Amino acid sequence: MANWCSNTVVFEGNPRAIEQIQGLFRAIADKQKIEDAGYLPDFNTTRNGHFFDIYWNEGDIGIFQYLTRWAPNIETLIEIADHYQATFTLGYEEMGCRVYGLATYRNVVLTDIFLEHDDFETYWFNEETDLYHFEGETYESDCEILETLLERKTAK
Repeated sequence: MANWCSNTVVFEGNPRAIEQIQGLFRAIADKQKIEDAGYLPDFNTTRNGHFFDIYWNEGDIGIFQYLTRWAPNIETLIEIADHYQATFTLGYEEMGCRVYGLATYRNVVLTDIFLEHDDFETYWFNEETDLYHFEGETYESDCEILETLLERKTAK
């Protein structure tokens, strides 16, 4: 069984392109409801990176949340962006395999900044207190720690 990677993608581009991307995601989500399977755009060539459980908040245009198996589907998103002449920013995480990162695609250039094994070793969880410890501070969740670590990598 797959570990599920949570993804949030924000597409940017001209309004017509974003409207078409919105329609693409709506069509994929509709297919999923009928067949309960992962889907790819018809023009996809990688045959990898299926979308599962797509959703978006009411009123959001070009912003989608969805699941993929094990890792983010960056190659599929690049194909979508190229097809519609758009750009994107993708935040992703699958903590079971220590996958956490931020990918941007602008001017046909992909920048993928992600945490590595050593980054995850900089903090620890105390099961007795149910708290995370990082740089002399305690946290109830590791979310802020992960964001701090990713921001530091992004600033480099």
